[in-house]
Amino acid sequence: MPYQSVNPYNGELLASFKRITNKQLDMAIASAQNCYEDWRARTFANKTAVLLTAAAIMRNHADDYAQLITLEMGKLIEQARGEVLLSADIITYYAEHAEAFLAPVNLSQKTGKAQLLSSPIGVLFGVQPWNFPFYQLARFVAPNLMAGNVVLVKHASNVPQCALAFEKLLHDAGAPKGAYTNLLIDYKQIDAIIGDPRIKGVALTGSEAAGRTVAASAGKNLKKTTMELGGSDAFIVLKDADLDLAVQWAVWAKMNNAGQSCVAAKRFIVHQSVADTFLNQFILALSAFKPGDPMNASTTLGPLSSEGALQNLLKQVNLAVKHGATLLLGGKRADHAGAFMQPTILSNISVDNPCYGQELFGPVALFFIVSSEADAIQLANDTEFGLGASIFSQNISRAKRVANQIEAGMVFINQATWTAPDLPFGGIKNSGYGRELSSLGIQEFVNKKLVRVANSAMPV
Repeated sequence: MPYQSVNPYNGELLASFKRITNKQLDMAIASAQNCYEDWRARTFANKTAVLLTAAAIMRNHADDYAQLITLEMGKLIEQARGEVLLSADIITYYAEHAEAFLAPVNLSQKTGKAQLLSSPIGVLFGVQPWNFPFYQLARFVAPNLMAGNVVLVKHASNVPQCALAFEKLLHDAGAPKGAYTNLLIDYKQIDAIIGDPRIKGVALTGSEAAGRTVAASAGKNLKKTTMELGGSDAFIVLKDADLDLAVQWAVWAKMNNAGQSCVAAKRFIVHQSVADTFLNQFILALSAFKPGDPMNASTTLGPLSSEGALQNLLKQVNLAVKHGATLLLGGKRADHAGAFMQPTILSNISVDNPCYGQELFGPVALFFIVSSEADAIQLANDTEFGLGASIFSQNISRAKRVANQIEAGMVFINQATWTAPDLPFGGIKNSGYGRELSSLGIQEFVNKKLVRVANSAMPV
């Protein structure tokens, strides 16, 4: 695909960028490999200084970075600003905690002494998506640079200006050439990168299909991988939930970033005793969203990332209705120029409906009514995905009991699924494997080396 920056609000082509040649790609990998030999030997203090400078630049120029996000993928400007600040927080978090996370661990031994050491493994390759253009980079790049690795990144083809801005950010912060390299490459070149012996690990955040392709290539080449793929997060409202709180979070969980998030609530599973009240309030709240210029702070509904994304979502909704789903709200393109989708709610979704097992990436909610806690758990787990889930109940012990039975990498109680620097992020099943963020995120691409010292000679 061509690297084009297109404003989804008005369809304006902002900029185009040429893909690099195979020769240029080889030079970039060589530069990263050369940099690794220097970067891995640097002290934590040296690496920390670079990352703290990068975080400070992001905070000082948050409006500029936010505007790039909004221009390229349509995120509401206040949400874009929040993403920039969250990215800076992630960079700061690893700058301040990496040394402690990677400190040698003394192992208990009956005889002799043993330590577990953490050391970098080399040049890493990351494939990143468009929906959080800076956050996705921060959570991959910050821990791995602090661990002593260096990174090559293929960002999404529709956010090239964000990709280049992040590369310039690290350069301006003092990172040496090759520590972070943005690659404007096509999909054919991805396989060549993964197969290059200088590449030691691969991280992907993206679709299930992309994950299968990249994981297969990495497996063939015996490369360590992490995969953060799609989700169909359940939003469970039990009969003793605080409904006002549940509705407030439901609206946020569905409409943040126009629903374009792997951890957006996709399936709303509500106990029958509170279903009518919850649904009426939910419909009322979603009906209030109005499309407009995402650069305007008063706009409540931004466009989807592209016309293609809108058309794909409309196709999914229409197919769901054709197979028997009931349209409770929306379901069409919004009456506004640009790639806008009406907030939509579908109900009466049978198991054989195509949308039952799909991820609908946008402001579309699937609504289910259940008669018991056990039914809620069964329905929540009846998916090939296992990223996140939310449970609403005023009985915390009960909510925890339900959470323990949910097949997901993350479960939030009385809050929508979300992210923070110190919380591990990742899923199971077709949502992928491995963890990012927290102390776990920095451990994925390091060598956990055992060093054993014996305290006696060989027996005679």
